[in-house]
Amino acid sequence: MAKFTLKVNGKSHVVDVDPEMPLLYALRNDLRLNGPKFGCGLAQCGACAVLVDGKAIRSCSLEVKDLGGRAVTTLEGLGTVKNPHPLQKAFMEEQALQCGYCINGFIIGAKALLDSNPKPTDAEIKEALEGNLCRCATHTRILRAVKRASGQAV
Repeated sequence: MAKFTLKVNGKSHVVDVDPEMPLLYALRNDLRLNGPKFGCGLAQCGACAVLVDGKAIRSCSLEVKDLGGRAVTTLEGLGTVKNPHPLQKAFMEEQALQCGYCINGFIIGAKALLDSNPKPTDAEIKEALEGNLCRCATHTRILRAVKRASGQAV
């Protein structure tokens, strides 16, 4: 065990964990942040995605020791129930979720995309989000939600 200071959602948190523990476990178990989900444990489904210095990263494959003071943003860091982030609001308005398990990865991936490309095409959205798995088949609604959040006609 070792103490690490994690900068998550704009605040510093000290955790005493195994250095090789995946960030996902520290977020869920130590910080009680439930936006990132355990999906596959192999960085293949996107359910565990977080932003690390603005880039979408799979937290199940990133060890705590490798963070090096970088800023982490989870779904909870984007908005609140009373004041949702425009992406969160767009996903609700487009009813782009069913079971909700994959939504964390789609919103985090869309946030990274829109931060670097504020008006993406449909093809660019699809490419940016292709690594996220959704079994409920709400893909067209997800596409509309990202377009809505970017201010484009849906």
